[in-house]
Amino acid sequence: MMRDTIILRVVTKLLLPVILIFALYVQFHGDYGPGGGFQAGVAAAAAIILYGMVFGIPAAQHVISKSVVQIMIPLGVLIFAGTGVAGLLLGENYLNYSPFGSHSEAGQHLGILIVEAGVFITVASTMLAIFYGFGGLADEADAAAAEKSEESEE
Repeated sequence: MMRDTIILRVVTKLLLPVILIFALYVQFHGDYGPGGGFQAGVAAAAAIILYGMVFGIPAAQHVISKSVVQIMIPLGVLIFAGTGVAGLLLGENYLNYSPFGSHSEAGQHLGILIVEAGVFITVASTMLAIFYGFGGLADEADAAAAEKSEESEE
């Protein structure tokens, strides 16, 4: 098992902060260059997935529980869509952020940051939901195999 390998455990603990800082960099650099919410969300989820692969899915679910993940998926979509609706209510086109700031450029910048935050939340939580779903199946299969081997030993 991976969680029994001390080298993987140590390297994972060293890499997790680096991966998460990189995800934040991509998130907040996304409106100035390539990158943004999708890439940052995948990177952040990859950090938690790596943690779960090395330390076990229950440990990862202790960091971000299934219930939090299930709330984050629609929350991110709501943030994204709500930003567009707010533009409509302020008299602009859907996802036109000009009225969000004191001048058009400031409004565009703020709107992009909010939309990218919604994308980040949705992508990261969806990736974790998929991992928790499939990982739970693997844990069940491992438990069934261990139970079967215990029965055959008796």
